[in-house]
Amino acid sequence: MTLSPTRRSTLKLFAAGAVGVVLPSFGAGRAEAAVTALKQSIAESAARDKALSAFYRERNYKPVFVGNGDGRRRSALLKALASAEDHGLPAKAYDVAGLKAAMKAAKNPSDRGRVEVQAASLMLDYADHLRSGVLNPRKVDNLIVMDVPRYDRASTIDAFAKSNPAAFLKKLAPRKPEYVRLQKEKLKLEKLIAKGGWGDKVQAKSLKPGASGGAVVQLRNRLIRMGYMRKSATQTYDANIQSAVQKFQVNHGLSPDGVAGGSTIAQLNKGVQDRLQQVLVAMERQRWNSRPVEKNHVWVNIPDFHVDLMKNGKSTFRSRVVVGKNTSDRRTPEFSDVMEFMVINPSWYVPRSIVTKEYLPLLKRNKGAAGQLQIIGRNGKPVSRSSINFSQYNEKNFPYSMKQPPSKGNALGLVKFIFPNKHNIYLHDTPSKSLFGRESRAFSHGCIRVHKPFDFAYALLAAQENDPEGFFQGVLRTKNERRVDLRTPLPVHLVYYTAWVDAKGNAHYRNDVYNRDTQIFAALSRAGVSLRSVAS
Repeated sequence: MTLSPTRRSTLKLFAAGAVGVVLPSFGAGRAEAAVTALKQSIAESAARDKALSAFYRERNYKPVFVGNGDGRRRSALLKALASAEDHGLPAKAYDVAGLKAAMKAAKNPSDRGRVEVQAASLMLDYADHLRSGVLNPRKVDNLIVMDVPRYDRASTIDAFAKSNPAAFLKKLAPRKPEYVRLQKEKLKLEKLIAKGGWGDKVQAKSLKPGASGGAVVQLRNRLIRMGYMRKSATQTYDANIQSAVQKFQVNHGLSPDGVAGGSTIAQLNKGVQDRLQQVLVAMERQRWNSRPVEKNHVWVNIPDFHVDLMKNGKSTFRSRVVVGKNTSDRRTPEFSDVMEFMVINPSWYVPRSIVTKEYLPLLKRNKGAAGQLQIIGRNGKPVSRSSINFSQYNEKNFPYSMKQPPSKGNALGLVKFIFPNKHNIYLHDTPSKSLFGRESRAFSHGCIRVHKPFDFAYALLAAQENDPEGFFQGVLRTKNERRVDLRTPLPVHLVYYTAWVDAKGNAHYRNDVYNRDTQIFAALSRAGVSLRSVAS
């Protein structure tokens, strides 16, 4: 018989006692030989997985799943893997049917050893996906800048072997209320798919109160199926429909005017499958961010175009924001950092990319262009425009920077909020207020413009000033740039959720402004995640 290199290597380890197992003597009994054969098979099967190899070596190759007393572990694992789709995980990746068949067919120690390692490997994949997500977010989009915690595989299976198996597997999922609420919404949508969804789409470009006809009936029926109004036989856009439309608009980030305009009808006509995709992506994002957030923090949800100041889990300040434009060089990244200070009456130090790509071409045509900005030399002092031959410079060799002194017309407005980061992203005021009236607010170079910056400053200063508004206005009146440190730095989270469920059970949906959800769902699909329907 010819032995494979792996098998020869394993036999040498056993013979040398390097793994703590001694091969039986020539006259050893059949039971002892079977145990040794099982251990040998486990050692061989786990050899290519360093974590599993180390785990089994430490426990002298004693099985976790295929021993006579391991029935509870087998049952718990099979049940967990069978319910993987409840969490939006790729059920095909765990091949429950294949594992069951392999367990049933394993009649000899060699087969049982292989099944043991197969079960352990699948358990670890399931645990990793449920705790930390199926995907690596940075590989999906390099602007999703987060370090997802990945747990040591050897430690994970060791903890599983020492725990109540069912309880251990149940605790792997994110334990945040937000995740649980999303999971309930997922099941609700899956049941709706089985029932045919929300019915006919609304065949109209726009509908106003007082209208009647077939399109109004479609609108009425869709709102009833969505749970926004009670059953009704009306064929007229009455007060009940108007109220239902307003509720729908609030939950979809639209102006709640009660008129079913173009953007409202577009959202109404989204299919149940579309919403289910959003929920599955949101659940994956929750797994990436499975660690509890701090009681006090700043929360900016990019597709929602809002910033919230959270204290003890509740929003104590909320404002509209403008985020980065949907172009490759302006999208606002997702990351977390810590706000350390604000600057009142800030100067705007124009980013190098804007200086060379936007202002230098203007200055070549007209030295007086962008007259609100100072040209700054390498010594940090202003340089007269008349002394510069702009035509001799390009993006690479332009030796100057540009700065806008403090003023009401400053691009940063009158205050900025700094959480130092490599992306040079911060929150700030702006003299351009008109954009805050839009429903979709992705227009900036990447930083986050705040609609109510003074109120935001007062809310932040309230933790350290008896009269935060008086303090702020006093500094503002000096018209001099001043840094004000936060005595207690505050975590900042720039996130991207197009679906979430609030504490009252209301599902909220937003547009995928940067198409990140689309990319994530495509990657999840490639990994084996699929939409399903569930019979009630």
